[in-house]
Order: sequence, then structure tokens, then C-alpha cells
Amino acid sequence: MTGPPAPEAGVHDDAAVVAQSLEEPELFARLYDRHAPDIHRYVTRRLGDGAADDITADTFLTAFRIRGRYDLTRTNARPWLYGIAGNLIGRQRRAEVRALKALARTGHDPVAASWVEETDSRVAAQAPLAGALAALPAGDRHVLLLIAWADLTYQEVAEALDIPVGTVRSRLNRARRKVRTALGADPAFLPDTPEVV
Repeated sequence: MTGPPAPEAGVHDDAAVVAQSLEEPELFARLYDRHAPDIHRYVTRRLGDGAADDITADTFLTAFRIRGRYDLTRTNARPWLYGIAGNLIGRQRRAEVRALKALARTGHDPVAASWVEETDSRVAAQAPLAGALAALPAGDRHVLLLIAWADLTYQEVAEALDIPVGTVRSRLNRARRKVRTALGADPAFLPDTPEVV
């Protein structure tokens, strides 16, 4: 008597998908299907709707091209993909900083306007935060936004940016303190939020 058929090996294992795609390139589409919506949302929040489609497409095109170098011990490709997207966003960094400074100056958020029909007073309230984010060094801002907007863990951010976890912690701590200070809070009296594992 035989039981139900065994599930396909590696169905939820990104490393297996990458490895299989070396022989059958069309299988790489599974990674796109699994992770593209999250990458697109993250890029939209960073750069706006106009750039999100291109950056998302370029992220997966780059990933496909370099898939032979993927570390197959990592079963989750999400940090790797965010790292690629982050590098591409870095090339667009000047546009991101300009948008954040414009929001800080005018209270008009062109990023939010691209995906919200009517921006309201909540967007204007974000102006000080946008100014604080624009003032952060790129590395600190990237760590903070990967944690806050992409919901990556410290370890995943470290993998995405190819930096030690200790560097993630120090950049995040520095970014949080600078943002709190810029928003008028005394950072000495605000506890850091615990790490999400």
C-alpha cells in the first residue's frame, strides 16, 4: 500500500529553487512569484511607484544572472533579494533624499501621492520624520528601513547588506537615536525596541 505522493523536494526552499534553476532556468520564476510583491512594496515605499516596477524587475534580473553564486546553505533568498534591491536603490539614493527633503520642506509626499488618491494631514505629519530620514547616512537609513519597512530580522539585514550583525545593531541604534532627536524626543529616555528574531 502506498501513501500520498511526496511533496516536490524544495518547494518552499529557495536554495533548492535556485539550484534547480541552474539546470531549468524557468524554475527561477518561483522566486519571483514568492518574493516580488514584498520587494515591490519596499521599493515603492523608498522611491515611489514610478521606480518600483523597474527596480523590482532589475532586482530579479540581477538575481537570475548571479544565481550561480548564491549561497545554497541559505534556504531563504529574501535577504539576498533585499540586498540586491538595496544596491539598486542606492543608485537612486539622490532621488530618495530629494523626495524626503521635499516632504520635510513642503509636507507633500510624492511617493504617497503615487499610491494614495488623496493625501491627508497624516502625510503632512510625516514631514519631520522624512527630514530626519533624509539626514541619516545612507547605510544607517538602509538598515533602519529594512527593519521598519521590510520587516527583516537583524540577521537577515546582515545577510542582505553583507555586514556583521553587530554593525546592523550599531547602525540601527545610531539611526534611531538621530531620528528621535530630530523629532524632538530625548533619546536617553526612549528604550530601543527589542530585536525581532
